Amino acid sequence: MIMAEMILTDNAARRVAEIAEKLGKDAILRLSVDGGGCSGFQYRFGLADMVDSDDHLVEAAGAKLVVDSISLDLVRGSAVDFVESLGGKSFQVTNPNATAGCGCGSSFSV
Repeated sequence: MIMAEMILTDNAARRVAEIAEKLGKDAILRLSVDGGGCSGFQYRFGLADMVDSDDHLVEAAGAKLVVDSISLDLVRGSAVDFVESLGGKSFQVTNPNATAGCGCGSSFSV
């Protein structure tokens, strides 16, 4: 199912495509949410081998972002970006559902 409720920025899509090309995989980034982290939930990113039938999908600049239906409830309306700063390079989620987060941006609470 294509979802309008998530955004994959062009910068993030380009980075997914670069990583996938180096690894010889399809440019499919999976975002999931796990319990844990310093704020209660944490984001998990990885390249997916395929889009599962219950995944929600958004496409941008030749790459795909997939989110399972359980995680989608926690990240609906979010934007996934790839940023480079003095602290390093990483995928980051801007999540309107998060009421608190940690300094590194990898965990949140709702």
